[in-house]
Amino acid sequence: MSDPMSCPEFFQNPYPFYDELRSAAPVKQVTTGSGGRPSYLVTGYAEAKAAFTDPGLSKDTTRFFADRPSGRNLHPAVAHTMLATDPPEHTRLRRLVTKAFTTGAVTRLRPYIRHTADHLLDGLPKDGKADLVAGLAVPLPVTVICQLLGVPEADRAQVRTWSNDLFAAGQPQRIDEASHAVAGYMTDLIEAKRRTPDDSLLHHLIAVRDEGEKLSEDELVSLAVLLLVAGHETTTNFIGNAILALLQHPGLLDRVRTEPRELSSLLDELLRYDAPVGIATFRYSTQAITLGETEIPAGVPVLISPGAANRDPAHYPTPDRPDADRDARGHLAFGHGIHRCLGAPLALAEAEIALGGLLARFPGLRLAVTPEELRWRRTRLMRGLESLPVLTR
Repeated sequence: MSDPMSCPEFFQNPYPFYDELRSAAPVKQVTTGSGGRPSYLVTGYAEAKAAFTDPGLSKDTTRFFADRPSGRNLHPAVAHTMLATDPPEHTRLRRLVTKAFTTGAVTRLRPYIRHTADHLLDGLPKDGKADLVAGLAVPLPVTVICQLLGVPEADRAQVRTWSNDLFAAGQPQRIDEASHAVAGYMTDLIEAKRRTPDDSLLHHLIAVRDEGEKLSEDELVSLAVLLLVAGHETTTNFIGNAILALLQHPGLLDRVRTEPRELSSLLDELLRYDAPVGIATFRYSTQAITLGETEIPAGVPVLISPGAANRDPAHYPTPDRPDADRDARGHLAFGHGIHRCLGAPLALAEAEIALGGLLARFPGLRLAVTPEELRWRRTRLMRGLESLPVLTR
Protein backbone atom coordinates (compact mmCIF):
# COMPACT_ATOMS: atom_id res chain seq x y z
CA MET A 1 0.00 0.00 0.00
CA SER A 2 1.42 3.41 -0.96
CA ASP A 3 1.77 6.29 1.47
CA PRO A 4 -1.58 8.17 1.45
CA MET A 5 0.15 11.34 2.67
CA SER A 6 2.36 11.69 -0.40
CA CYS A 7 -0.27 12.35 -3.07
CA PRO A 8 -0.75 15.87 -4.51
CA GLU A 9 -4.33 16.03 -3.23
CA PHE A 10 -3.12 15.62 0.35
CA PHE A 11 -0.74 18.58 0.16
CA GLN A 12 -3.43 20.74 -1.44
CA ASN A 13 -6.02 19.95 1.23
CA PRO A 14 -5.27 17.31 3.88
CA TYR A 15 -8.46 17.84 5.87
CA PRO A 16 -10.81 15.51 3.94
CA PHE A 17 -8.19 12.78 4.33
CA TYR A 18 -7.93 13.46 8.07
CA ASP A 19 -11.73 13.50 8.41
CA GLU A 20 -12.09 10.16 6.68
CA LEU A 21 -9.38 8.61 8.80
CA ARG A 22 -10.76 10.05 12.05
CA SER A 23 -14.26 8.80 11.28
CA ALA A 24 -12.83 5.29 11.06
CA ALA A 25 -10.67 5.66 14.18
CA PRO A 26 -8.99 8.69 15.82
CA VAL A 27 -5.81 6.60 16.14
CA LYS A 28 -5.17 4.36 13.17
CA GLN A 29 -2.31 2.36 11.69
CA VAL A 30 -1.09 3.80 8.38
CA THR A 31 1.73 3.09 5.97
CA THR A 32 4.26 5.90 5.57
CA GLY A 33 7.57 6.47 3.84
CA SER A 34 9.07 4.89 0.77
CA GLY A 35 9.78 1.70 2.72
CA GLY A 36 6.16 1.25 3.68
CA ARG A 37 6.86 1.49 7.40
CA PRO A 38 3.81 0.99 9.64
CA SER A 39 3.04 3.94 11.90
CA TYR A 40 0.09 5.12 13.95
CA LEU A 41 -1.52 8.42 12.98
CA VAL A 42 -3.39 10.36 15.68
CA THR A 43 -6.15 12.57 14.28
CA GLY A 44 -8.53 12.93 17.27
CA TYR A 45 -8.19 15.93 19.58
CA ALA A 46 -8.43 14.08 22.91
CA GLU A 47 -6.09 11.35 21.69
CA ALA A 48 -3.56 13.86 20.33
CA LYS A 49 -3.50 15.85 23.55
CA ALA A 50 -2.99 12.65 25.52
CA ALA A 51 -0.24 11.49 23.16
CA PHE A 52 1.72 14.72 23.61
CA THR A 53 2.17 13.90 27.31
CA ASP A 54 2.16 10.09 27.27
CA PRO A 55 5.27 8.82 29.12
CA GLY A 56 5.29 5.78 26.86
CA LEU A 57 6.18 7.92 23.83
CA SER A 58 9.77 9.03 23.28
CA LYS A 59 11.37 11.61 21.00
CA ASP A 60 14.84 10.07 21.26
CA THR A 61 15.51 9.40 17.58
CA THR A 62 19.07 8.26 18.28
CA ARG A 63 17.82 5.33 20.31
CA PHE A 64 15.05 4.45 17.84
CA PHE A 65 17.31 4.38 14.76
CA ALA A 66 20.39 2.93 16.48
CA ASP A 67 19.92 -0.58 15.05
CA ARG A 68 18.17 0.42 11.84
CA PRO A 69 20.39 0.79 8.78
CA SER A 70 19.88 3.97 6.79
CA GLY A 71 21.24 5.42 3.58
CA ARG A 72 20.70 8.96 4.84
CA ASN A 73 23.51 11.41 5.57
CA LEU A 74 21.88 14.02 7.78
CA HIS A 75 24.30 16.14 9.78
CA PRO A 76 24.10 15.21 13.50
CA ALA A 77 23.35 18.84 14.39
CA VAL A 78 20.11 18.55 12.41
CA ALA A 79 19.31 14.89 13.09
CA HIS A 80 19.74 15.13 16.88
CA THR A 81 18.36 18.47 18.03
CA MET A 82 16.67 19.31 21.33
CA LEU A 83 13.41 18.25 19.67
CA ALA A 84 14.77 14.71 19.44
CA THR A 85 15.53 14.30 23.16
CA ASP A 86 13.70 13.31 26.31
CA PRO A 87 14.19 14.57 29.87
CA PRO A 88 16.58 15.17 31.51
CA GLU A 89 18.55 16.19 28.38
CA HIS A 90 15.57 18.06 26.96
CA THR A 91 14.95 19.87 30.24
CA ARG A 92 18.58 21.01 30.48
CA LEU A 93 18.75 22.27 26.89
CA ARG A 94 15.37 24.00 26.89
CA ARG A 95 16.16 25.83 30.12
CA LEU A 96 19.13 27.50 28.42
CA VAL A 97 16.97 29.33 25.87
CA THR A 98 13.58 29.74 27.57
CA LYS A 99 14.25 33.29 28.80
CA ALA A 100 14.77 34.56 25.24
CA PHE A 101 11.20 33.63 24.27
CA THR A 102 9.15 34.64 27.31
CA THR A 103 6.28 37.08 26.90
CA GLY A 104 8.40 39.81 28.50
CA ALA A 105 11.34 39.19 26.16
CA VAL A 106 9.03 39.24 23.15
CA THR A 107 7.43 42.49 24.33
CA ARG A 108 10.87 44.09 24.23
CA LEU A 109 11.29 42.79 20.67
CA ARG A 110 7.98 44.21 19.42
CA PRO A 111 9.41 47.60 18.28
CA TYR A 112 11.97 45.77 16.13
CA ILE A 113 9.29 43.41 14.76
CA ARG A 114 7.04 46.37 13.93
CA HIS A 115 9.89 48.27 12.27
CA THR A 116 10.76 45.22 10.16
CA ALA A 117 7.11 44.61 9.20
CA ASP A 118 6.64 48.27 8.25
CA HIS A 119 9.73 48.14 6.05
CA LEU A 120 8.43 45.03 4.27
CA LEU A 121 4.95 46.51 3.84
CA ASP A 122 6.53 49.66 2.38
CA GLY A 123 7.98 47.43 -0.32
CA LEU A 124 4.63 46.03 -1.46
CA PRO A 125 2.94 47.72 -4.43
CA LYS A 126 0.01 49.92 -3.43
CA ASP A 127 -1.88 49.15 -6.61
CA GLY A 128 -0.78 45.90 -8.16
CA LYS A 129 0.05 42.24 -7.59
CA ALA A 130 2.19 40.92 -4.75
CA ASP A 131 3.25 37.58 -3.27
CA LEU A 132 2.65 37.80 0.47
CA VAL A 133 4.72 34.70 1.20
CA ALA A 134 7.87 36.08 -0.45
CA GLY A 135 7.11 39.67 0.49
CA LEU A 136 6.02 39.30 4.12
CA ALA A 137 5.47 35.83 5.58
CA VAL A 138 9.02 34.63 4.85
CA PRO A 139 11.23 37.67 5.44
CA LEU A 140 9.62 38.92 8.66
CA PRO A 141 10.28 35.87 10.89
CA VAL A 142 13.60 35.15 9.14
CA THR A 143 14.80 38.68 9.84
CA VAL A 144 13.64 38.61 13.46
CA ILE A 145 15.19 35.24 14.40
CA CYS A 146 18.41 36.12 12.56
CA GLN A 147 18.56 39.41 14.44
CA LEU A 148 17.98 37.61 17.73
CA LEU A 149 20.72 35.07 17.02
CA GLY A 150 23.10 37.57 15.48
CA VAL A 151 23.14 36.21 11.92
CA PRO A 152 24.63 38.88 9.59
CA GLU A 153 22.14 40.49 7.22
CA ALA A 154 24.16 39.42 4.18
CA ASP A 155 23.69 35.73 5.09
CA ARG A 156 19.95 35.72 5.72
CA ALA A 157 18.77 34.89 2.21
CA GLN A 158 21.03 31.85 2.13
CA VAL A 159 19.77 30.76 5.55
CA ARG A 160 16.22 30.81 4.20
CA THR A 161 17.25 28.69 1.19
CA TRP A 162 18.87 26.06 3.40
CA SER A 163 15.87 26.02 5.71
CA ASN A 164 13.47 25.52 2.82
CA ASP A 165 15.63 22.68 1.49
CA LEU A 166 15.47 20.90 4.86
CA PHE A 167 11.73 20.38 4.29
CA ALA A 168 11.97 19.19 0.68
CA ALA A 169 9.75 16.13 0.98
CA GLY A 170 10.82 13.21 -1.19
CA GLN A 171 14.27 14.68 -1.87
CA PRO A 172 16.57 13.08 0.74
CA GLN A 173 19.81 14.12 -0.95
CA ARG A 174 18.73 17.77 -1.04
CA ILE A 175 17.74 17.58 2.64
CA ASP A 176 21.01 15.95 3.66
CA GLU A 177 23.10 18.48 1.72
CA ALA A 178 21.20 21.37 3.30
CA SER A 179 21.74 19.91 6.77
CA HIS A 180 25.51 19.90 6.30
CA ALA A 181 25.48 23.37 4.78
CA VAL A 182 23.51 25.00 7.61
CA ALA A 183 25.44 23.14 10.32
CA GLY A 184 28.74 24.14 8.73
CA TYR A 185 27.61 27.74 8.51
CA MET A 186 26.54 27.79 12.15
CA THR A 187 29.86 26.24 13.26
CA ASP A 188 31.72 29.02 11.45
CA LEU A 189 29.41 31.70 12.87
CA ILE A 190 30.00 30.44 16.42
CA GLU A 191 33.76 30.72 15.91
CA ALA A 192 33.34 34.23 14.48
CA LYS A 193 31.36 35.32 17.54
CA ARG A 194 33.97 33.85 19.84
CA ARG A 195 36.48 36.20 18.19
CA THR A 196 34.10 39.17 18.12
CA PRO A 197 31.50 38.93 20.91
CA ASP A 198 28.16 40.75 20.73
CA ASP A 199 24.90 40.80 22.69
CA SER A 200 23.08 38.17 20.60
CA LEU A 201 21.37 35.04 21.90
CA LEU A 202 24.00 32.98 20.11
CA HIS A 203 26.78 34.73 22.00
CA HIS A 204 24.93 34.02 25.25
CA LEU A 205 24.85 30.32 24.38
CA ILE A 206 28.55 30.42 23.49
CA ALA A 207 29.26 31.89 26.93
CA VAL A 208 27.27 29.11 28.58
CA ARG A 209 29.29 26.56 26.61
CA ASP A 210 32.68 28.13 27.34
CA GLU A 211 32.10 28.85 31.02
CA GLY A 212 30.95 25.44 32.19
CA GLU A 213 29.76 21.93 31.43
CA LYS A 214 26.07 22.66 30.75
CA LEU A 215 26.47 22.48 26.99
CA SER A 216 28.79 20.50 24.72
CA GLU A 217 30.13 21.97 21.49
CA ASP A 218 27.97 19.61 19.41
CA GLU A 219 24.92 20.59 21.46
CA LEU A 220 25.74 24.27 20.97
CA VAL A 221 25.78 23.91 17.19
CA SER A 222 22.64 21.79 17.21
CA LEU A 223 20.73 24.19 19.45
CA ALA A 224 21.74 27.14 17.28
CA VAL A 225 20.62 25.36 14.11
CA LEU A 226 17.29 24.42 15.69
CA LEU A 227 16.57 27.96 16.85
CA LEU A 228 17.49 29.32 13.43
CA VAL A 229 15.24 26.95 11.48
CA ALA A 230 12.35 26.44 13.90
CA GLY A 231 12.41 30.15 14.72
CA HIS A 232 10.90 31.09 11.40
CA GLU A 233 9.54 28.08 9.49
CA THR A 234 6.31 27.62 11.42
CA THR A 235 5.71 31.37 11.75
CA THR A 236 6.01 31.80 7.98
CA ASN A 237 3.28 29.19 7.51
CA PHE A 238 1.19 30.70 10.31
CA ILE A 239 1.20 34.15 8.71
CA GLY A 240 0.48 32.86 5.20
CA ASN A 241 -2.30 30.51 6.30
CA ALA A 242 -3.91 33.20 8.47
CA ILE A 243 -3.96 35.76 5.65
CA LEU A 244 -5.51 33.20 3.31
CA ALA A 245 -8.18 32.26 5.86
CA LEU A 246 -9.17 35.90 6.27
CA LEU A 247 -9.29 36.51 2.51
CA GLN A 248 -11.47 33.43 2.01
CA HIS A 249 -13.93 34.45 4.74
CA PRO A 250 -15.07 38.03 4.04
CA GLY A 251 -17.26 38.22 7.14
CA LEU A 252 -14.28 37.45 9.35
CA LEU A 253 -12.11 39.90 7.43
CA ASP A 254 -14.69 42.69 7.75
CA ARG A 255 -14.95 42.08 11.47
CA VAL A 256 -11.19 42.43 11.96
CA ARG A 257 -11.12 45.55 9.83
CA THR A 258 -13.97 47.07 11.86
CA GLU A 259 -12.49 46.05 15.21
CA PRO A 260 -8.70 45.75 14.79
CA ARG A 261 -8.31 45.06 18.51
CA GLU A 262 -10.03 41.71 18.00
CA LEU A 263 -7.14 40.45 15.86
CA SER A 264 -5.02 39.32 18.82
CA SER A 265 -7.85 37.19 20.23
CA LEU A 266 -8.59 35.76 16.78
CA LEU A 267 -5.07 34.42 16.25
CA ASP A 268 -5.75 31.24 18.23
CA GLU A 269 -8.77 30.47 16.06
CA LEU A 270 -6.73 31.05 12.91
CA LEU A 271 -4.08 28.67 14.25
CA ARG A 272 -6.75 26.10 15.00
CA TYR A 273 -8.38 26.46 11.60
CA ASP A 274 -5.25 25.88 9.49
CA ALA A 275 -2.34 24.88 11.72
CA PRO A 276 1.18 25.60 10.40
CA VAL A 277 2.32 22.15 11.53
CA GLY A 278 0.61 19.21 9.86
CA ILE A 279 2.43 16.38 11.62
CA ALA A 280 4.37 16.91 14.85
CA THR A 281 8.02 15.88 15.02
CA PHE A 282 8.93 12.21 15.44
CA ARG A 283 7.80 10.11 18.40
CA TYR A 284 7.79 6.37 18.98
CA SER A 285 6.40 3.99 21.57
CA THR A 286 8.92 2.67 24.09
CA GLN A 287 6.31 0.30 25.50
CA ALA A 288 2.85 -0.90 24.60
CA ILE A 289 0.38 1.95 25.14
CA THR A 290 -3.28 2.68 24.54
CA LEU A 291 -4.46 5.89 22.92
CA GLY A 292 -8.21 6.22 22.88
CA GLU A 293 -9.35 2.70 22.14
CA THR A 294 -6.34 1.78 20.03
CA GLU A 295 -3.60 -0.46 21.37
CA ILE A 296 -0.14 0.45 20.06
CA PRO A 297 2.73 -2.01 20.40
CA ALA A 298 6.20 -1.02 21.55
CA GLY A 299 8.77 0.21 19.05
CA VAL A 300 6.60 1.88 16.39
CA PRO A 301 6.39 5.52 15.22
CA VAL A 302 3.39 7.52 16.44
CA LEU A 303 2.49 10.51 14.27
CA ILE A 304 0.46 13.22 16.02
CA SER A 305 -1.38 15.56 13.67
CA PRO A 306 -2.17 18.96 15.24
CA GLY A 307 -3.86 19.98 12.00
CA ALA A 308 -6.25 17.03 12.17
CA ALA A 309 -6.84 17.29 15.92
CA ASN A 310 -7.78 20.96 15.61
CA ARG A 311 -10.53 20.01 13.15
CA ASP A 312 -12.01 17.27 15.34
CA PRO A 313 -15.78 17.96 15.48
CA ALA A 314 -15.99 16.14 18.81
CA HIS A 315 -14.03 19.01 20.35
CA TYR A 316 -14.71 21.93 17.99
CA PRO A 317 -18.23 22.09 16.50
CA THR A 318 -18.30 23.13 12.82
CA PRO A 319 -14.49 22.85 12.71
CA ASP A 320 -14.16 23.59 8.99
CA ARG A 321 -15.32 27.17 9.48
CA PRO A 322 -13.28 29.81 11.31
CA ASP A 323 -15.38 31.43 14.05
CA ALA A 324 -14.33 34.72 15.63
CA ASP A 325 -16.44 33.95 18.71
CA ARG A 326 -14.90 30.52 19.34
CA ASP A 327 -12.59 30.07 22.33
CA ALA A 328 -9.76 28.22 20.61
CA ARG A 329 -7.05 28.75 23.23
CA GLY A 330 -6.80 24.99 23.75
CA HIS A 331 -5.73 24.33 20.15
CA LEU A 332 -2.75 22.06 19.54
CA ALA A 333 -1.03 24.04 16.78
CA PHE A 334 1.89 24.72 19.15
CA GLY A 335 1.82 21.20 20.57
CA HIS A 336 1.22 20.44 24.24
CA GLY A 337 3.23 19.46 27.30
CA ILE A 338 6.98 19.78 27.79
CA HIS A 339 7.66 20.01 24.05
CA ARG A 340 5.13 22.81 23.43
CA CYS A 341 6.59 25.31 20.98
CA LEU A 342 9.14 27.45 22.77
CA GLY A 343 8.66 30.33 20.33
CA ALA A 344 4.87 30.56 20.57
CA PRO A 345 4.88 34.09 22.11
CA LEU A 346 7.22 35.32 19.37
CA ALA A 347 5.13 33.73 16.61
CA LEU A 348 1.94 35.31 17.94
CA ALA A 349 3.56 38.74 18.14
CA GLU A 350 4.93 38.51 14.61
CA ALA A 351 1.60 37.34 13.19
CA GLU A 352 -0.39 40.04 15.00
CA ILE A 353 1.92 42.82 13.82
CA ALA A 354 2.15 41.48 10.25
CA LEU A 355 -1.59 40.94 9.80
CA GLY A 356 -2.57 44.16 11.54
CA GLY A 357 -0.23 46.25 9.41
CA LEU A 358 -1.21 44.50 6.20
CA LEU A 359 -4.96 44.92 6.68
CA ALA A 360 -4.62 48.55 7.75
CA ARG A 361 -2.61 49.49 4.66
CA PHE A 362 -4.50 47.54 2.01
CA PRO A 363 -8.28 47.79 2.49
CA GLY A 364 -8.88 46.32 -0.99
CA LEU A 365 -6.64 43.27 -0.49
CA ARG A 366 -7.91 40.13 -2.27
CA LEU A 367 -6.66 36.92 -3.84
CA ALA A 368 -5.17 37.23 -7.33
CA VAL A 369 -5.86 33.56 -8.16
CA THR A 370 -8.52 31.02 -7.35
CA PRO A 371 -7.97 28.90 -4.23
CA GLU A 372 -7.47 25.87 -6.48
CA GLU A 373 -4.51 27.59 -8.15
CA LEU A 374 -2.62 28.14 -4.90
CA ARG A 375 0.52 26.02 -4.51
CA TRP A 376 1.22 24.37 -1.18
CA ARG A 377 4.56 23.12 0.14
CA ARG A 378 5.05 19.42 -0.46
CA THR A 379 5.87 18.38 3.09
CA ARG A 380 3.59 16.60 5.52
CA LEU A 381 5.37 18.13 8.52
CA MET A 382 4.54 21.69 7.55
CA ARG A 383 1.27 23.09 6.26
CA GLY A 384 2.12 26.22 4.31
CA LEU A 385 1.85 28.00 1.00
CA GLU A 386 4.65 28.25 -1.53
CA SER A 387 3.23 31.59 -2.61
CA LEU A 388 0.20 33.76 -1.92
CA PRO A 389 -0.55 36.00 -4.93
CA VAL A 390 -2.80 38.93 -4.03
CA LEU A 391 -4.06 42.16 -5.53
CA THR A 392 -3.40 45.07 -3.23
CA ARG A 393 -6.24 47.25 -4.51
